[in-house]
Amino acid sequence: MRHFLFTWLGTAVALLITANIVPGFIVKTFVAALVAAIVIGLVNAFVRPILRILAFPITLLTFGLFTFVLNALTLWLASVLTPGSGFEIKGFLPALLGSIVLAIVSSIINYVLRVVD
Repeated sequence: MRHFLFTWLGTAVALLITANIVPGFIVKTFVAALVAAIVIGLVNAFVRPILRILAFPITLLTFGLFTFVLNALTLWLASVLTPGSGFEIKGFLPALLGSIVLAIVSSIINYVLRVVD
């Protein structure tokens, strides 16, 4: 349970950092980041596996680079599912750049939290 809470808080902090780096990627408050982290987790758990299976041929043809597009689409979908929550992505390019930055920042934060734990 503690690991889940640390991961959730780490993802929320990563969302706030990403919002400060990527223009068009908006997270207004820490509460909005917490809600967005939950929605992103749910989208990644339920929608992303289906997209990965459907997009497998194009992912194979692009040597895995299409995975970046899938990550951006799932992040964008999460922002669409939370209207008025303070989490908003304005377009595909901010979603793409945001997914890359978010992956890097989340990895660093989760590494630091694992060392502390």
